[in-house]
Amino acid sequence: MKKEQKHETDYIKKYQDEGYTKNYLFDNGCLIDSETKYAYKPDEIYIVAHHRYEGMSDPDDMSILYIIETKDQEKGTHLLGYGPTADLEEAEFFKDIPKKNYSKNADISELT
Repeated sequence: MKKEQKHETDYIKKYQDEGYTKNYLFDNGCLIDSETKYAYKPDEIYIVAHHRYEGMSDPDDMSILYIIETKDQEKGTHLLGYGPTADLEEAEFFKDIPKKNYSKNADISELT
């Protein structure tokens, strides 16, 4: 039997339950804490995990959920659209995060 693909909200809920409660938005070349409005640069972001999604009915509906910790120990999530409709500046921000800031286990494909 084929395992059902989890939706972004399943992972967001899982990580919120683990303390990743901040929401981060991309604006003006920075990742912004939606509560405090602090603007993080790529070298201030650590990627704990990321999950890729592709829409079941529309393959162009693609996203990546990033699980994030910051230099000041804040924890949260950011959902990034990718594919043909992606925001290139936002995608570049994540490419600019130093490789050393990615967890060795960041590429996760299943809930554990």
